[in-house]
Amino acid sequence: MDIKKSLSGIQKNISLRDFTTFKIGGRAKYFFIAKTKENLLSAVLTAKKFRLPFFILGGGSNVLISDKGYAGLVIKIKNQDLKIEKSEINAEAGVPLGQLLTSAAGSSLTGLEWVVGIPGTVGGAVYGNAGGFGKSMKDTIKEVEVLDLKDLKIERYGLKDCKFSYRESIFKKNKNLIIISVIFKLRKLAKSKIGKKIKEYSDYRKEHQPLNLPSAGSVFKNPPGFSAGALIEKCGLKGKKIGDVKISEKHANFIVNLGNGRSKDVKKLISLAKTKVKDKFKINLEEEIQYL
Repeated sequence: MDIKKSLSGIQKNISLRDFTTFKIGGRAKYFFIAKTKENLLSAVLTAKKFRLPFFILGGGSNVLISDKGYAGLVIKIKNQDLKIEKSEINAEAGVPLGQLLTSAAGSSLTGLEWVVGIPGTVGGAVYGNAGGFGKSMKDTIKEVEVLDLKDLKIERYGLKDCKFSYRESIFKKNKNLIIISVIFKLRKLAKSKIGKKIKEYSDYRKEHQPLNLPSAGSVFKNPPGFSAGALIEKCGLKGKKIGDVKISEKHANFIVNLGNGRSKDVKKLISLAKTKVKDKFKINLEEEIQYL
């Protein structure tokens, strides 16, 4: 059986490093860009038909991909339709967060200003209940449309069904659910006020985060009542380098790629940070990033 006949547009042996914000990772045995709901369903059916493991990749901003790559099918979500009706935005999972924010601000809709500077997509942000500045995705979500892999049916999840908590959701816990689109419920506000908020958050990120180097964003969740970055810093690990990756001097919860970073070296730094924080503070750090 020829996989290319089953899924038109599938590619072989594709480097994944350029599809992540970390710029780290080996090659995918198969790679497919899903631009529509139908594309996504075809890719999933093909993976099942050929008994291939598969991984759904959004903006690649919260993931560390192995140097050995992935011996299955990586499905890159790139469905990017976005519609605005009154104070609601219906955005497909592949819409970049920057585009979502620009559209909201342009329509005088407030509630998403905090996403400025986050390089991910709508699907990935909802999956991990991304957040910043005391706010998170759950604050603006009305409904999430998903593909359930158990029966390949399209389902709609209301806010309560999503079971959001700190950097968690039902979509993260239940791997059978793939996010297709999201309806955001926002509020009207003067464009000038929205612009002021965006600038404020953007300036803060530029000042406190290492945005000039490839990273996966925050590596660890903040333990209750603590800042993961502050704990790592107190262990004297700011600037600690292994291979071509290091813990950022600007923000210790960021590991940055200096150019030729390797996944194995990032894992060593993660392990070192966890061990030192556990030894010094008796606190277990938990990763926010996903491994592939």
